[in-house]
Order: sequence, then structure tokens, then C-alpha cells
Amino acid sequence: MEITIKKADKLKNHPEDSALGFGTFFTDHMFNMDYNQEQGWHNPRIEPYAPIEMDPSTMVLHYGQAIFEGLKAYKTDSGEIQLFRPEANLKRFNKSAKMLCIPEFDENFILEALVKLLNIEKDWVPGEPGTSLYIRPTIIATDPYIGLRSSHTYRFFIILSPVGAYYPEGFDPVKIWVTTDYVRAVRGGVGQAKTAGNYAASLYATELANKDGYTQVMWL
Repeated sequence: MEITIKKADKLKNHPEDSALGFGTFFTDHMFNMDYNQEQGWHNPRIEPYAPIEMDPSTMVLHYGQAIFEGLKAYKTDSGEIQLFRPEANLKRFNKSAKMLCIPEFDENFILEALVKLLNIEKDWVPGEPGTSLYIRPTIIATDPYIGLRSSHTYRFFIILSPVGAYYPEGFDPVKIWVTTDYVRAVRGGVGQAKTAGNYAASLYATELANKDGYTQVMWL
């Protein structure tokens, strides 16, 4: 497949490295690719970052058939941009796809697409210590259908976000709340997949922890 590229007409202002939190700013371009049963994965493209229009009945909104990954690009002291073991992330991403009945993708092709996207957005990679460009590949079910089955269509997209530390404490130690009362994953479930529902399952206990001054939960 050939990746088509459409550049944005107007570019955004870049935030200062010192102002970076996590997941707040997004770059000018994104990668998109579609799937249907007749064509398989097709129409790979890099285009301006933009909203995704959905029908209210789109299956991901009702049944949570969605997976994602998270990795980072770093700027070295010499100004080069590097990734850390992206092949391992893409392999895990395909494992999540299999568990959620989502069609698997060509990992080598997606790595090629990611490198092209990073080359276009290289000026977005921050250079201060502790900063990086966060990479979020995602696949969502896109059938406009109400009924419990696997979708027949999907959207694969990659968005990029310059980030600093994930937690409000920065890179200092964080307080962890240990709980045996709540469960994020169950035996025989999809706990080992990076799927949206797993993170929704963690919200209530995390809010309880935050109210008591803790930053994160250790699930026992």
C-alpha cells in the first residue's frame, strides 16, 4: 500500500517545553487507515489532525471495541529522534487486536507509516530533559449498528502529543493506594489487552485514591 500525504494549510504554535503536562497538546498531522471486509486494511494516509465524525450508533460508542498503544519518540543530545523498541509495541497491539476480535495489521507497514509521520512532525519533539513526543496508535470499531457482534469496519489512527511528566508530582515519587476491594481485570477476561474498557474499570477506585491524597492504585 502507498501512504498518501496531505499537509495542513495552517500550522499550530508549539508550546514551551516547560509548559508540557501530559496529553494536552497535539501535533498538526495524524495517520489514518480504514478497514472493511472487502478490502481489508486500506487507504493509509497522513493528513491534518482533525475530528472523526461518527454516527450516534457507531459500535465503539456502545460496546467498547477499541484498543490502543502508547510509546514515545525522544530527541537525543545530537538532535536525532529515536524510538525505543517500537516493534514490541506493535506486536502487543496486534495481540490486543486478536483478543478484541479486531483484524490484525502488518506491523512492518505501520512502523513505516509511523516513521513517515514522525519525519513530518519532527519539530514537535521536545528537547528538554524529561520530555518526549507521546505516540498513541488506536483502532476503533466503526459500524453504525446496534447489536452485540464484532464490527465489520474499523478506523486505525495515530496521533502525537508532546509531553512532560505523566503525574502531577513530576518525576518525584508518588503515593500509591493499595486495594483488595476493587478489580481492574478478572481471570479469563481481557486484562492483558490495552482496551478502553479496562481503563474505565479503573476510574472509580482511582477517584477514591485521589480523594485520600494518593496518585495511583495498586490492584490486589
